[in-house]
Amino acid sequence: MANSILIRGGRVYDHDGDPHQPAIADIFIEDSRIARIGPNLGDSLGNLTVDRTIDARNKMVVPGFVNAHYHSHDTLLKGCFETIPLEMWLLNALPPSWPKRSTEEVRARTLIGAVECIHSGITTIQDMLTIFPFDPEHVDTALDAYDEVGLRTVFALQIGNQRGLDRVPFWKEVVPEDKHHYLSASVEPFAGVDPLDAVESEFLRAHDSRHLVTWGFAPTSPEYCTPDLLERLADMSARHGLPIYTHIYESKSMALAGRMFMPEHDGSQVKYLRSTGMLGPRLSLAHSVWMLPEEIEIIAETGTNVVCNPVGNLKTKSGVPPIREYLDAGVNVGIGCDNSSCSDAQNMFQAMKMFASLTAVSDPEPGAPLATDVMRCATINGAKTAGLDGEVGEIKVGYKADLSIVDLNSPCFVPFNSAARQLVFTESGQDVETVIIDGRVVMEDRRVTTINELELKDAIEVVMEVVRTDLAAVMARSDELEPYLREAWRRSMAADIGLNRFIGNH
Repeated sequence: MANSILIRGGRVYDHDGDPHQPAIADIFIEDSRIARIGPNLGDSLGNLTVDRTIDARNKMVVPGFVNAHYHSHDTLLKGCFETIPLEMWLLNALPPSWPKRSTEEVRARTLIGAVECIHSGITTIQDMLTIFPFDPEHVDTALDAYDEVGLRTVFALQIGNQRGLDRVPFWKEVVPEDKHHYLSASVEPFAGVDPLDAVESEFLRAHDSRHLVTWGFAPTSPEYCTPDLLERLADMSARHGLPIYTHIYESKSMALAGRMFMPEHDGSQVKYLRSTGMLGPRLSLAHSVWMLPEEIEIIAETGTNVVCNPVGNLKTKSGVPPIREYLDAGVNVGIGCDNSSCSDAQNMFQAMKMFASLTAVSDPEPGAPLATDVMRCATINGAKTAGLDGEVGEIKVGYKADLSIVDLNSPCFVPFNSAARQLVFTESGQDVETVIIDGRVVMEDRRVTTINELELKDAIEVVMEVVRTDLAAVMARSDELEPYLREAWRRSMAADIGLNRFIGNH
């Protein structure tokens, strides 16, 4: 591992500079941070040692992307499902519906998700991981995998203490009682363990043992968490100075759950969170599709973050988030790639293009987000959700050396008209050649250097035999439940909740 790296002659993407024709400069990295940026640095470093030089001529150096909402627990299920409503998808894909997984599978799924992120220039992820049933060994396995591959990770264990059966609208009424035990949410209450005590114990035990892993907290969604749990969690976040991530209003059914189960808060999950002390700059609200205008105002006033996941939202028929409304209100908005079983790709280029394009059909008036705005959302804004602003998301002196080098000889960039627009609208991730995280080259010539990708592929093929067997059983059960789940979903879709987040007349 080189302690110092000189990147020579590349165009350096600068959010505050020319985002269309970035200036050519050298970057000197010392240990884990960017020490100098400027033209022809190689001629002015004097006695400073350069352990390694990277030729970046005809290339562009880009800030590492921040995947601000992601779950590693289902990376082995990419390509397994068509577009189905969220409440049907979660019974197919998420851990409470499955038998306990093996340690080998946990390691393999964590590594392949991390490798996919690195290949598309993602240098920081927020992994909102479900370990169900809860097992500290599986926590260590995931953390060790991130340490091994060298991906910066904000790690948060997903918890809740209310059953899915009791909180998804119409499930209990529509599904026969003898099938109720099949109905679960993203995570169910831990058997015999207080979920918050378990999470705090894991944090205190393991929070300083891996160099690139920081911690956060992850109450799954307001409707699945009691006020006591959220109040305790808000206090814990304040004491430890850690971020909190939760889902909110991902689907219309989730918004309807607020109307049904939170009348004392005007049916608003945002007001419910405010009553527990959760709102504020340490909280990020993933998805936020079905948000009322007055709730957007509350989010903006409290400095609460939003993380949009446009690809997964479309595949789960969840609707289009009010992206422009958030940006116009001054909300800090990050971008996530979400689950591999619903977005099917940990690829920030796909997510950025969808993020920009959905606003064009949900609000036909020209305006934000421009490509430059999208680049900020995918980098600086995502860093802010994780409490890493000032550390990652920009190529500046003093920042962590988290960056990617993109080949400008690719047809995607010929002719080279605008770095920002071609990164957002043209690039697919295939031209990311080199990735550096914390001053360490973790991908070179499009191959990850920290692990053997071919050996990982073989390890995944071994565990997939069990995964495919279990998937067949889960899908057979879901097929049996499908008529009831579809009826519950249709009832939710027919309900009037005061807004619509679909395009067209359906």
